[in-house]
Amino acid sequence: MSLSLVHSRALVGLQAPAVTVEVHLANGLPSFTLVGLADVEVKEARERVRSALQNSGLDFPHNQRITVNLAPADLPKDSGRLDLPIALGILAASGQIDASQLAGYEFAGELSLSGELRPVRGALAMSLVLRRQQVRTRLVLPPGSAEEAALVPDAEIYRARHLLDVVQQFLPPSNEAPPEPSDGWARMAATTPSAPPLYADLGDVKGQAGVKRVLEIAAAGGHSLLMVGPPGSGKSMLAQRFAGLLPPMAIEDALESAAIASLAGRFDLTRWAQRPTSQPHHSASAVALVGGGSPPRPGEISLAHHGVLFLDELPEFPRAALEALREPLETGTITIARAARRAEFPARFQLIAAMNPCPCGYLGSTSRACRCTPDQVSRYQGKLSGPLLDRIDLHIEVPSLPAPDLLNAPPGESTATIAARSLVARELALTRQGCTNADLQGQAIDSQSRLDDSATVLLQKAAVKLGWSGRSVHRSLKVARTIADLAGSETITSVHVAEAVQYRRVLREQ
Repeated sequence: MSLSLVHSRALVGLQAPAVTVEVHLANGLPSFTLVGLADVEVKEARERVRSALQNSGLDFPHNQRITVNLAPADLPKDSGRLDLPIALGILAASGQIDASQLAGYEFAGELSLSGELRPVRGALAMSLVLRRQQVRTRLVLPPGSAEEAALVPDAEIYRARHLLDVVQQFLPPSNEAPPEPSDGWARMAATTPSAPPLYADLGDVKGQAGVKRVLEIAAAGGHSLLMVGPPGSGKSMLAQRFAGLLPPMAIEDALESAAIASLAGRFDLTRWAQRPTSQPHHSASAVALVGGGSPPRPGEISLAHHGVLFLDELPEFPRAALEALREPLETGTITIARAARRAEFPARFQLIAAMNPCPCGYLGSTSRACRCTPDQVSRYQGKLSGPLLDRIDLHIEVPSLPAPDLLNAPPGESTATIAARSLVARELALTRQGCTNADLQGQAIDSQSRLDDSATVLLQKAAVKLGWSGRSVHRSLKVARTIADLAGSETITSVHVAEAVQYRRVLREQ
């Protein structure tokens, strides 16, 4: 009887818990049994592994009883990432490779029937977990996945193109090389792309100076924004260029954002350190936004982590999907709880939403008459609940530009110019309080606001007259703090409060 152990990793949320692949060969009726709460994809590894070993010129123990246990037994395992460790376990148990040399390595990779290795999801998450847990081990991954994992500083990553590339590294000293080995084994250098991220330029949007001012405030303070305006006024163009106003990503933020994209199979090395802009269609369900499935995968909210979640045609989203935004806007995390498992994903994003003021889109427009009845307008705007609107810091109307103004207007300020101003204000807030103004909580709001007497009186009057909730008052106060930072003022004056108040106007009614 022979026993071997090979180490790998599963995926549960952004975590990558360790998995030990135990392979036991015994005499008896020939069989191949795989246990350990394996999903259908993992159980199908039996056929992939058998064919890969045979087509690679290696021996498959046909006449023995093969038992593969994926420990821990209560941890769900999915996808084909365990193909490679299962194949290596069989080879080690049958004496074709040296089992003692496998110590200190972790393996993941899907096998083709010819023995070629295919990429797997979550390679960057695996490498990131090893770094955070300070585990010194070597990861062996397929092409594509190895390049992802090598983005983590100090990670020891090896790329293998074929099963034979891996087998050749762990042969017993007395064995000859397997037939026709390839040269696909290589250690990956820990490098990151040097090209700066590319964003669309705000200078493409002519006019709309007032809206660009609000975008600057949102970028400086980390505030969420709702734009209301008729069709064709430029709401989508403005929102799609907002990510360029945010500061450059720190290495930890870039790794975390890329790890979430890797979990969803969306990671692109050419977009390294580029703040994501997630733009789901308005038919997206609550599960598509929040995440879910079996095993749980990140939704659009988590895919916008450290970036922008742009929801166009906001009232057209299902009510359940919109209400699902409320908790992550406050907490910055998404917890997916199911009967059998629980997964947590980070979700610190900036919400940029856009909508028309009414079903036809022309309520309040000076160019076209609105044809909606008051009841239609009320039902349309009523799709947005008060608690959700209360959590959006900035509300701004985006008017449509007359054709002469649009054609004759010079290019607006560039993204780089506006981003430089917003970065100065953001750095001022981070130096003062250690977080952006939008993240201020509790007593920190009062201690960092520094209102003068006239500003306090104005804010109190506005809150009473407009019927604001406590949350609305605090959010306006934080917006005023950002406006003061942009002006380089240590205290919040009545001018800053007055500007902040006008950004919480209610939707226009007919």
